[in-house]
Amino acid sequence: MISPHAFPQPAVEAIHDVIRLRRDIRQGFTMEAIDDAVLTRVLTAAHRAPSVGLSQPWDFLLITDLEQRRRIQHLAASQRDAFAATLPRPRARAFDGLKVEAILQTPLNIVVTCDPTRGGPFTLGRHADPRMAPFSTSLAVQNLWLAARAEGLGVGWVSFFDPDELARELHLPDHLDVVAYLCVGHVERFPPAPELALSGWARTRPLSWAVHHGAWGERHLPGGDPVSLLEQTIEAVEPASVPDMADAEERQSRLTKPRGALGVLERLGTRLAGMYAACPPPLPEPVAVAVFAADHGVHAQGVSPWPQEVTAQMVGNFLAGGAAINAFARQIGAEVNVVDVGVAADLPVAPGLLARKVRFGTADMTLEAAMTRSDVRQALEAGIEVARDLVAQGNRLLVAGDMGIANTTASAALIATFTGRGVAEVTGRGTGIDDETLSHKISVIRRALDLHRPSASDPIAALAAVGGLEHAAITGFLIGAAALRTPVVLDGVIACSSALVAAALAPVAADYWVAGHRSSEPGASVALTHLGLEPLIDLDLRLGEGSGAALAVPLVQSAARILREMATFDAAGVTDKG
Repeated sequence: MISPHAFPQPAVEAIHDVIRLRRDIRQGFTMEAIDDAVLTRVLTAAHRAPSVGLSQPWDFLLITDLEQRRRIQHLAASQRDAFAATLPRPRARAFDGLKVEAILQTPLNIVVTCDPTRGGPFTLGRHADPRMAPFSTSLAVQNLWLAARAEGLGVGWVSFFDPDELARELHLPDHLDVVAYLCVGHVERFPPAPELALSGWARTRPLSWAVHHGAWGERHLPGGDPVSLLEQTIEAVEPASVPDMADAEERQSRLTKPRGALGVLERLGTRLAGMYAACPPPLPEPVAVAVFAADHGVHAQGVSPWPQEVTAQMVGNFLAGGAAINAFARQIGAEVNVVDVGVAADLPVAPGLLARKVRFGTADMTLEAAMTRSDVRQALEAGIEVARDLVAQGNRLLVAGDMGIANTTASAALIATFTGRGVAEVTGRGTGIDDETLSHKISVIRRALDLHRPSASDPIAALAAVGGLEHAAITGFLIGAAALRTPVVLDGVIACSSALVAAALAPVAADYWVAGHRSSEPGASVALTHLGLEPLIDLDLRLGEGSGAALAVPLVQSAARILREMATFDAAGVTDKG
C-alpha cells in the first residue's frame, strides 16, 4: 500500500537519486564561487535536521580566508603523515595515492560544531544518553551533504585533525565540539562510485549483510524469507574459474622460462587466477591476519603443561605487537586482527581486538560436549563476518591464525573424525609435551571420541562435540572468504583441522585455500593430504598464531607476479624452443 502522504513519484525518485549519488569528494573541485542563495538553501536544509529535544545543538562556521585555511591544512597534513606512519607497507602505498582533503582546493570550508549543553539540563531525550547531541549534529551534516549534492555541489569530509588543535586554531569556546570539517565547492564531475571503492581501498557492504529482524543475527530483507548466514554463505561459494585457470595455463606456457620450471609457484599462480576469476590475477595485497583466540575445557585433563591463562596473556602480547606473528606481519606488510571468540577471561577494549566472544571457553569434551550447536553456529557466523569485514576493507589475501592453550587436542580429535585416521597418527606434541604427556593426550582424545562418536556427516555436531570456538570461527572465516573469491593462507594444525570441517560444509570452498606450510604436528599433514593441498614451505614449525602462513605470503604473491610481470617469449624477443 502506498501512503496517501507519499511524495509524487518523481520527487521520491529524486530523493533516492540524491542519496544514491552523494559522494565524499576529495578532488576535481573548481574554485568557482558558490552563489549565496544556493549556500543559504544548503544551510537551511542542514538546520532543519531533527535533534534531541529540538535543541538544535549545531552551529556552522564558514571559512574562506586563505591564510587560515593554510594553517588548518598544515594541521591535517601532520595528522595524515602520522596516520601513514602506522600503516603496513601495501596500505601505505595505496594511501599515498589517495587525496584525503581539499581544504585549499575549494572556495569554502564549513565547520559544523556541537554544543552538548544546548537546551539545558532537562533537554528531552538526552538524559539517558548524552551522546544524543553529537548524534543530532551528524544528521545536520547529512542534510547539508544531500542538499549540496542536489544543488550540484561537492562536499568532502576531512577527519585528519586532532580535535583540540583544530578547536584552538578556530578559537572555539571550550564548550563546543567539532563534529565535521567540510570542504564545499563546485566539481568538474561526480565519480560513478565512492572514491575509496574506485581506488580499491574498501568495498561497500551489501544491504543484506546489515538487516536483522527482531534479534541480532536474524537476517532477511523486508518481505524476504529468513536466511541463515551460514547457509547463505555456503550457497554463495562458487568454484574457482575454470576459463581463467585455462588462460593462466596457456600464459604460463608462453612465459620466458622452461615449462614447469617454477614448479609449485606455477601451479599456485594458475589457482590464483581461478580464485580471483582474472588472468593475470591481481597482486594478493593488502594482507590481513586474523588470529582467533579461545580456551578449552579439556585443558583440565592435563594435556598441556602451559596454564590456561596464557591464552589471555598472549592476546595481550599480540595486541602489543610482541609475538612472532606480529614480527612476521610487519615483515610482509600485513595487519593483525585478534578475534576473541572464547577466551576464558574478560579482555579490555584495545585497538586491533575484535570482541566476538561466544562463551568463556569450551566445556571439557571428555565429560560433555565442548559446545552447543548454537555456540558453534554463533562462532561460525563470527568467522564469516570477520572475513566479510576484512575483504570489505580492501584486503585481497587473508591469513588464518589461532591462539588457545590445549587447542591441538581438539584439532587432533577433529582430524581423526574427518579423515578416519587413528588418534595416535594425528596427535602431536603441541607446545612441546614429553612422551608420557603425549600418551595421556592420546588417551584423552580417545575417551572424548568414544563418548560422543562424532561423524563427518554432521560437521556442526562434530564441532560441538570435540571442537573449539576458534576452530568454529576459522571454519566460518574460510567459507566466508571463499564466498567473496578471496584466498586464505592456512597455518598449522588448528587451521588445517578447521579446513576439514569447512570442506565438509562447503566442499567448493577448498578452491580458495593455500597451504602455507607443513606443520611438524602430524595431524596437519594428514589434513592437507585429505584436502589435496600442497604446502609451500616446510620449516618444522609448530607455533601457530598464523606464523607459518605469514612466512608463505611472499610466495603466494610471487606466484601472482609471475603471471602479472614476467614477459612472454614474443614480448621479450626470446626464441621459444618450440
